[in-house]
Amino acid sequence: MNSATDDRDASGLGAFERFLTVWVTLAIAAGIGLGLVVPGVFKQVADLEFAQVNLVVAVLIWLMIYPMMLKVEPDCLSDVRHRPKGLILTLSINWLIKPFTMAGLAYLFFRFIYADFVPAAQADEYIAGMILLGVAPCTAMVFVWSQLTNGNPNYTLAQVSINDLILVFAFAPIAGLLLGVTDLIVPWATLIASVAIFVVVPLGAGLATRSSLLRRDGPGAVETFADRLKATSIIGLLLTVVLLFGFQAETIIEQPARVLMIAIPLLIQSYGIFALGYGSARVLRLPFDVAAPAAMIGTSNFFELAVAVAISLYGLGSGAALATVVGVLIEVPVMLSLVSFANRTKGWFPALPTGTNPPPVATSKEATRGTTPTATQTSQSSRATRSRE
Repeated sequence: MNSATDDRDASGLGAFERFLTVWVTLAIAAGIGLGLVVPGVFKQVADLEFAQVNLVVAVLIWLMIYPMMLKVEPDCLSDVRHRPKGLILTLSINWLIKPFTMAGLAYLFFRFIYADFVPAAQADEYIAGMILLGVAPCTAMVFVWSQLTNGNPNYTLAQVSINDLILVFAFAPIAGLLLGVTDLIVPWATLIASVAIFVVVPLGAGLATRSSLLRRDGPGAVETFADRLKATSIIGLLLTVVLLFGFQAETIIEQPARVLMIAIPLLIQSYGIFALGYGSARVLRLPFDVAAPAAMIGTSNFFELAVAVAISLYGLGSGAALATVVGVLIEVPVMLSLVSFANRTKGWFPALPTGTNPPPVATSKEATRGTTPTATQTSQSSRATRSRE
């Protein structure tokens, strides 16, 4: 097993993960530097798209979320419905609070605080881009943040799946209301492709691999294999940071003041929404492996969708497109700081007993040997878990 994952501190972070801030800072610097030195290379990579989804970034995100998908137990997904508080919290923040707080902050900063520095027409575009970020909660990267906080993979999958279903119906009406655009066109190709690429494909790969490992070597092999991939997941994250900052290196250098002005309300929104979600989870006494992903999913954004809509409505060089891009740039550093905070404060939440998740599906040989828990034991364990939550 990888030593980086074995050498863990009290927060549960491995030695390599504890210095993620350093690695990400270096990756940001490398991305900006390379983007300025070899912009043509990044332009070629940026052009490798399908339905506004960059295929190279998609592969890197697969590397990040595949280890978590290995841990999803399809036979126990139905157990999530017996523990609705985490889902209700996530959906309430994503659809009843987050879009409106983002719109409020955007108006506050660009209509009042920045009014003397930004022309009104340009301010409107920045506001629009920020609103689009607020109406597009995360689909893919939340699996990364959940994995880094040892979140419950089954519950995280349920949160993302239900959120995506609501997104299909709620995105256009809420975005149209806040933008004042009644004929908002949703880029369905981007939405469908993103869900397929970032959820369906890695989930299918994870389930297939899990099934093979269980049949061949038993439940312990799944955890061992996932741990071995942990370093690969972090490398995928760092390479993603290099690409994202490399894509926008010229913008960052040419418009640093505007980038900073957009970033400030986005940072307030991100930390504020996390504080609301995490604090509410603590009040609700959710277990940490549900609380952390519940707070993360509302804080993170579905930036592919936000960028695609901004470009389609306002143009590639618009202030709206720039605002969504700034949202992309600050997301990874912000989310990693929240992952670190969550891992340091997991003691705020009820202790998670061993066996909280339903037991892994046993192979036929294990069942024959009598190692599979009885129906009564499984039922008692499930009732005990629900009573704690």
